[in-house]
Amino acid sequence: MQNQPFERNKHVYHNVEFVELIKDAVRFFNGTPVHQLPLNRKFLGTGVYALYYTGTSEPYSRYSKLNRLSYDYPIYIGKAVPKGWRQSRASGGEVKQSSELYSRIKEHTRNIEKAEGIDMADFSCRFVIFEANGSDMIGTIEAALIKLNKPLWNSVVDGFGNHTPGKGRFNQAKSDWDILHPGREWADKCTGVPHNKNDILEKISRHLGNIGEKG
Repeated sequence: MQNQPFERNKHVYHNVEFVELIKDAVRFFNGTPVHQLPLNRKFLGTGVYALYYTGTSEPYSRYSKLNRLSYDYPIYIGKAVPKGWRQSRASGGEVKQSSELYSRIKEHTRNIEKAEGIDMADFSCRFVIFEANGSDMIGTIEAALIKLNKPLWNSVVDGFGNHTPGKGRFNQAKSDWDILHPGREWADKCTGVPHNKNDILEKISRHLGNIGEKG
């Protein structure tokens, strides 16, 4: 096959319907019910979820005002994908019902319960379940929601969604989230040089100071 000259426009994909599909999924997500943590009922499914804070503890007290009338400002957004998703072993009709989404939210619940400085009673969540071929949208919708909302624990304070490091990987630094909220046993084993707590608090203050009422 003859080598063709490079033309960038021949590589750029555009689809208005795709954009509208994402907007529709985001609208649906924002209209789903909000549930107090911890969840009191197990359910099947994979998908995208958001956590909301409504307490008055520092440094997150601004969320109590932002989310006073409605849950518009998530503190964290995440996803739970079908087993084998990363290796492309499951898609479409091959995706079996499982409880990854519930399990992921439950894992966050355990971390919040262990953490200093925050109270489980101040946290709620909402989520969307994507089934069958819809599971292929999970990563895209998560990214769209993070871009739109810029949740604090995604964009400024790293580490909330971290798992226990594998064997021999504790030379990494303790995450910003674990600096602010000690309690996870494995985080205390990390030997790297962490960020300064005051610097983290300053970043949080700037971020929350730039968030205003929507509309």
